Amino acid sequence: MTSLPTPTPAPAVDRNWALVAAGALMTCMAIGIVFSLAVYLDPMGADTGWSRAGISAAMTIAFLSMGVAGFGWGALSDRHGPRPVVLAGIVLLGLASVLASQATSLPMFQLCFGILTGVAAGAFFAPILSATAASFDRHRSLAVALVSAGMGVAPMTIAPLAGWLVTQHGWRTTHLVIGIAAWVVLLPAVWFIRRSPPSAGSSGAPGAADSGPSAREELRSRAFLVLAAAFFACCAAHSGPIFHTVSYAIGCGLPMVSAVTIYSMEGAAGLGGRLLFGVLADRLGAKRVLVAGLLIQAVAAAAYLLVRQLDGFYAVAIVFGAAYGGVMPLYATLAREAFGARILGTALGALTILSSLGMALGPLVGGWLFDRFGSYAWLYLGSMLVGLAAAGIVLLFPRERRVAMRLQAS
Repeated sequence: MTSLPTPTPAPAVDRNWALVAAGALMTCMAIGIVFSLAVYLDPMGADTGWSRAGISAAMTIAFLSMGVAGFGWGALSDRHGPRPVVLAGIVLLGLASVLASQATSLPMFQLCFGILTGVAAGAFFAPILSATAASFDRHRSLAVALVSAGMGVAPMTIAPLAGWLVTQHGWRTTHLVIGIAAWVVLLPAVWFIRRSPPSAGSSGAPGAADSGPSAREELRSRAFLVLAAAFFACCAAHSGPIFHTVSYAIGCGLPMVSAVTIYSMEGAAGLGGRLLFGVLADRLGAKRVLVAGLLIQAVAAAAYLLVRQLDGFYAVAIVFGAAYGGVMPLYATLAREAFGARILGTALGALTILSSLGMALGPLVGGWLFDRFGSYAWLYLGSMLVGLAAAGIVLLFPRERRVAMRLQAS
């Protein structure tokens, strides 16, 4: 009796582009709702008498809540899949805006917008990015970059929409409309949030769910510690310049309207950088492109000290924005290489905590340095040094072959 030949595993293919489109839409709306708070500052202050600092604190609370909640959401997505987690996030996202529209006190608004919106937004990034990274082989970096591109589109879509609504109907109605719109637009897209079965022989193949190191062991591994330290340093390096460059440009003599366009230029360049770095990472390797991007980011941050005119600011903003936007999705790609699909949501959630702390540190330290020395020079030089340190840390990330051997051994 002749035995049947063993079937040859199918070559790795890319699937689930619908997940990428739905993920980009969700990250766009989530981060857009968070950042749209800047649009509400003046009308809310005039209507309620709340202080600008108190209203702005809601965004700080949202970022901290997003980072902490992201870890829990990521762990839940590893256990139950991304769809129920994202569904819960959508319900909370709309509810947060609806409740914020009815806030009668500043603490109530900070609770509704800061904590609830932050917790809701944290439900999108780790689950969707982990599902995307697990569903793609050949074009993994590009797919993750496209999902991340939703965040780059947000300042050009959700924020202007909120601005128009505020001028027409006031801040309370705007919050209410955007909350309902989040439900209407995002709930149907939940259908596409599902992780494709991993390809044959991949580290996330069926049967591997119960084998290998535990999540706790992986979060103590060299690969995770390197990624976490690099992600923190990367965000700390670019968050200060992002936040303070408009003020620095005004100090250089630029009008307010012109200075604000520098921030817009950074955002537009960041969108292109995500796509460019994603394509390059698929061809050259995520680690190489990440190191190069961090080096460019560090040099570009210090280059702001060399410009005084608007065209010079634009030139630096294009390079700086493309670099910091392009490197961000690559951490998810390296995490996929290091941990496989089994605990990827947990790993990305933990990384989100470190990135959020880095984002919160830059503006704070930058403001302190300016108050202490009366100049932004130390901010930009410090950002360059921290950015160079981030590139050096990434060089310590285990080689892809060593990571693959560790996953196979597990």
